[in-house]
Amino acid sequence: MSVVDDDASVRTATARLLRSLGFSAHALASAQEFLLSPRLRETSCLIADVGMPGMSGLELQEYLVSNGHNTPMIFITAFPEQRIRERAMGAGAVDFLSKPFDEPRLLDCVQRALKRHEGNSNET
Repeated sequence: MSVVDDDASVRTATARLLRSLGFSAHALASAQEFLLSPRLRETSCLIADVGMPGMSGLELQEYLVSNGHNTPMIFITAFPEQRIRERAMGAGAVDFLSKPFDEPRLLDCVQRALKRHEGNSNET
């Protein structure tokens, strides 16, 4: 599981929360850092901020989809906009959460993402 957010406090807190729930979680500061890391191929669930400098979360999603990566994505944002939510969900996002989000909602999203990842892994 990877958390990509340019806000250090959000990515650290989110990764820490996921680890406390028993998940392996890696925190990365940008989409570019994620794409250049070994996490690209190892991530079963990607939690990404929508608005980041450089490559945005939506641009990261587009890149992954166009390059055949079926990594389930959960978007998080401090500035929820309906048209951006619709774009992310239309491209296959698991969910679109407004910051601050609560633990049960995040856990539900992560469980749905992992089920989707298992389904992708079983396809031939």
